[in-house]
Amino acid sequence: MTQGTAHDNKSEARGTKHARLHRMVMDKHVCPYGLKAKWLLERHGFTVDDNYLSTREETDAFKDQYDVKTTPQVFIDGKRIGGYSELRSHFGDPPKDDSETSYTPVLAVFAVGLGLALALSWWSFGELVTIRAAEWFVAFSMAMLAMLKLQDVEQFSTMFLGYDLLAKRWVPYAYLYPFLEAGTAILMAGRALPFVSIPVGFFIGTVGAASVIYAVYIQKREIKCACVGGSANVPLGFVSLTENLAMVGMAIWMLVRPTLL
Repeated sequence: MTQGTAHDNKSEARGTKHARLHRMVMDKHVCPYGLKAKWLLERHGFTVDDNYLSTREETDAFKDQYDVKTTPQVFIDGKRIGGYSELRSHFGDPPKDDSETSYTPVLAVFAVGLGLALALSWWSFGELVTIRAAEWFVAFSMAMLAMLKLQDVEQFSTMFLGYDLLAKRWVPYAYLYPFLEAGTAILMAGRALPFVSIPVGFFIGTVGAASVIYAVYIQKREIKCACVGGSANVPLGFVSLTENLAMVGMAIWMLVRPTLL
């Protein structure tokens, strides 16, 4: 009987929950999934028998012994559960599939943009809800969405070319778009150079809105949106349309209200 199995049997006899964990803990590397697995077990009330794999030789020997390809490995009641992903599934919270649709990146952008706008409004005017806060919310959200696109312009441009009407006719526009959006957002946040930000924002927002309407609501296509760059699986539709209409609305608003009274 192994030491880990003996611990499992004793813990079961006492009515406590016990788990055995084997994870890599080396001088220059501590496995992050091992740390997550230990934390998850403890969060579910398990006492963890934490076993370090401190050398490459120990790690390889462990993998050979249990015929596994990765670490960490978790054992509960003497039964191997698997790694961190399998442990999450064991507790009823399986990791999301990379291909699964998610609006989390967009919601995070809008939530942070709103928080920044409200905080700055409170600091500037002593009030949370102001006209300036609404302007900042649009500008900050635009800027963060542009930042996500700028992380990988090549990947963004490939996705963008799948539906944008202007980019299909003039490919360089797909590369320019994130820079145009970022620059417009920054200028709008400070109401600087309106003779630049207003026409640019109105133009790219109008083209973008028309492209989304044509692709989604006329052609009925189901494709990924490039609005948060190429790293997330956000479907093209309402979110991208809202982003573009917000740019158009902000441009019109700044044209109607060139100064704040």
